[in-house]
Amino acid sequence: MVAKRPFTLAQQYMFVSLVVMLGGMLGIGLWISQQIETAVTNRTAAVTALYVDSYISPHLQGLAAGGAESGDTAVNVTALERLLTDTSLGTQIVSFKVWSPDGVVLYATNAELIGQQFPLEEGLAAAFAGDVVTEVSNLDKPEQALERERFGTLIETYAPSRDASSDTIIAVSEFYQTSDGLEAEIRSAQYRSWLVVGAVMISVYLLLAGIVGQASRTIVSQQDELKANVARLNELLQQNEVLNGRVRRAAARYTALNEKNLSRISADLHDGPAQDLALALLRIESLSEAVAADQPEVRRDFQTIQLAAESAMNELRTISAGLRLPEIAPLGLSETIQRAVHDFEKKTYCDVTLTLGQLPEQAPLPVKITAYRVLKESLANSFRHAQGAGLAVGVYTSQDESETLIVEISDSGPGFDLAGTAVYSRLGLVGMRERVELLGGQFELHSTPGHGTTIRTHLPLSVPEVDDV
Repeated sequence: MVAKRPFTLAQQYMFVSLVVMLGGMLGIGLWISQQIETAVTNRTAAVTALYVDSYISPHLQGLAAGGAESGDTAVNVTALERLLTDTSLGTQIVSFKVWSPDGVVLYATNAELIGQQFPLEEGLAAAFAGDVVTEVSNLDKPEQALERERFGTLIETYAPSRDASSDTIIAVSEFYQTSDGLEAEIRSAQYRSWLVVGAVMISVYLLLAGIVGQASRTIVSQQDELKANVARLNELLQQNEVLNGRVRRAAARYTALNEKNLSRISADLHDGPAQDLALALLRIESLSEAVAADQPEVRRDFQTIQLAAESAMNELRTISAGLRLPEIAPLGLSETIQRAVHDFEKKTYCDVTLTLGQLPEQAPLPVKITAYRVLKESLANSFRHAQGAGLAVGVYTSQDESETLIVEISDSGPGFDLAGTAVYSRLGLVGMRERVELLGGQFELHSTPGHGTTIRTHLPLSVPEVDDV
């Protein structure tokens, strides 16, 4: 079964925008159609009302003098009938009424309505208020019985007629027009408006579709390129991970081999120059006794040489002991830490507050070697510069998933200004930092004048083991 491909951004846009534009075109078209219909109807009604007011109002001026009670004598019925039959007005108007202000029909095409009174409804009331009112009527009023028999709908218009002298509304002319010609005009205007709206919408749609299509193709191309770059990056990351593993194994092996070399150098110093110096000391002592009686100046020179040789002998032994690491391979991690602290306390007679967290039973040998060396060098520095004041050692593991061993050594000595002191030019600190960073760890040094010094290291516990140390 072939999986369906998802729609592209351009396809999604074209579908959604088509629906939106069709809805917009429909809404705009209907609104424009309604506006055209209203405008054409009002224009036609206004023209007809002006025509009615110009030709019919003069024949209703008698109402201003005699009032509505004078009936058809105040209305020039003959003249009205002539206007409605012999002029172009009659061809446009299919029914006509004249209303008095109290709702009495003064004149009507349907003679039966003359003299009848009807309530003043909305259109008629608005006309007596001075407005020209036009609407498409369904012919459902009682006075529209004659029109209802002949037509379904008519355009109904109310036009006020005013007194020529006082501008007072004396009557309202109501006339009806057929909507056939008007509807044809409206439909023609609406058809043209629909064509314009449709053409504009289609042009906009095609233009935006082209722009979005081009943008979509660009995005797809960029996505493909990004996927290719991500694939290449993954390959590089895998290669980097392999190389990083090799580097870490090499670093672990280097740490172990370096300790092995240091032990060999220590043994060579002890078995070589130290033995030679010991032999030289024995011979110097014998020669000193042989010439002591006759040449006291020479004896003093021999004593000076003997003291220098003994000092060199002691230095060689100290260096040899410092280079040789205790046998910590079989020790656990906690035992290694305790051994380093105990050896320092034994040599310096200083107390160290040791705090051990929840530590693993074992750790890779390179980690134990580095932790031991850092503890030894840091404690020696604190003893040398802070006289061992407030020495504390804390060893624990991190709480996250990184499996990191944290070794912290602090004192309450005088401290120093990190910014104003070239601390990393000192061999001991440089050596500690390089040992830690060689295993992929972090080395931190914090100190403030008057607030002591703290050394903190982060050693990864995932360092590879070595077997040939």
